[in-house]
Amino acid sequence: MEVLRIWVAILMTPCAHFWGRKWNLRDLVIAAMFMSIHVLALFAPFRFNWSAFFVALALSYTTGLGVTLSYHRNLAHRSFRLPKLLEYLFAYIGLLSAQGSPIEWVSTHRYHHQYTDTEKDSHSPLKGFWYSHMGWILDSNARFGRYGGLKNVEDLKRQPFYKFLHHTFLLHPFILGGILYALGGFPFIVWGMGVRMVIVFHGTLLVNSAGHTWGYQAWNTGDLSRNLWWLGLLVLGEGWHNNHHAFEYSARQGLEWWQFDLTWYVIRFLEVLGLATDVKLPSETHKKRKALETRRTMATQEISYED
Repeated sequence: MEVLRIWVAILMTPCAHFWGRKWNLRDLVIAAMFMSIHVLALFAPFRFNWSAFFVALALSYTTGLGVTLSYHRNLAHRSFRLPKLLEYLFAYIGLLSAQGSPIEWVSTHRYHHQYTDTEKDSHSPLKGFWYSHMGWILDSNARFGRYGGLKNVEDLKRQPFYKFLHHTFLLHPFILGGILYALGGFPFIVWGMGVRMVIVFHGTLLVNSAGHTWGYQAWNTGDLSRNLWWLGLLVLGEGWHNNHHAFEYSARQGLEWWQFDLTWYVIRFLEVLGLATDVKLPSETHKKRKALETRRTMATQEISYED
């Protein structure tokens, strides 16, 4: 029945969430920006050169790492610590992904873990696959209205740097775009902004949609989170999403040696250099306890099926 419910949700049209509701200025701006970068990316075959391609490749990895390492594992979950200047540098790199300010991104993600795959989850596929992928971004009232605002990020709101980024987050990607245009003209804009932002955006969004729909569950987390190998490759280790929901404090999400987790490798390198400290990982005792809970749940389900 659970599988059937998921597939019904996937096939639900996202339009039902948008018709008849009021669109505020913020949602219209985000929709316009989203459409713009996709249109810009369509010029890629006609404005190709190798320099522009490698700029897009380099920026995809660096800004993507800014999201996974800084926004997600460092700021949202505090799974490790960095010296403040290095923490701010990674956060600024994440800002250039144009996925919002650290304050907003972290708030949404913390609420996601608090209300995973329930009615109060901002981007559960229970509301439809495409809503969980993109639609929720265009509905800021649903995102924050039900929670009463950014109440779960006081640790970030106390810091002037993050407050500054929160009020100016739209400006910085445009600054990057101006630099790219000065360096390589329109091809650098098409590839370094359009193609790169489409790739990084959809990579992150697939964690919300595909990561709660396809793949397998290694741990009983009481939600729809899944481990999905190709998503792990695409989004720098974030695709081991069931692992993450089982041990959300962990700096490492690819818990097995064969589970590729590029973000973890960077964190581990910083730890070796003495720059990353207080790196949190699940202990063997914690993993065994979680595995036992999972086996008990599976056994209970088997008994209920037999009945």
